[in-house]
Amino acid sequence: MSGLRTFFFSPKKIGFHILLATCIFIVICVIVLYVLDSYTRHGTEVVMPDFIGMDSKKLLNKEGDAKDYIIVVSDYLYDKKSLPGTVLKQDPHVGEMVKKGRKVYVTVASTEPPKVMMPQLQDVSLRQAEIMLKAVGLVLGPVIYKPSLYENAVLEQLYKGRAITQGTEISMGETITLVVGKNSENLSQ
Repeated sequence: MSGLRTFFFSPKKIGFHILLATCIFIVICVIVLYVLDSYTRHGTEVVMPDFIGMDSKKLLNKEGDAKDYIIVVSDYLYDKKSLPGTVLKQDPHVGEMVKKGRKVYVTVASTEPPKVMMPQLQDVSLRQAEIMLKAVGLVLGPVIYKPSLYENAVLEQLYKGRAITQGTEISMGETITLVVGKNSENLSQ
């Protein structure tokens, strides 16, 4: 017992230094855990409020529940059904547990639709042209039939009554009129 006591409590023995290092390590761990707990505000979570449908300008001016969060506009999205400037999506989602001061990424309804490139529709079938228009976000308007040897082939593509060429920038959601070939024998039907 006496040998064990001198091994751990005599400053000239290695056991003393191991015991001292272990105590210092435990004290440092306790201090670090306490500092981390207060720095990260562990246990101070709140329910994420609903910002969807709110005016983004009010959110950015820190009105209402927004004063407790950092609002970041991450994207603009065009939606015909939504008022320009309203929040369409948010992350973190409504009802999630978050801490005050957290960044909230919102997607806002833009004021004007994005631009798309007009596809080349001439010499393709009416059905294929309709699919191509839909794929880029354009709307098929009236179809004008014209006598042609090529049944159901697109002869011209028109925007507001004028011919529009491939690659022309146009707002998404615009209406395109197509002139389509119809066998002259079938025109009377």
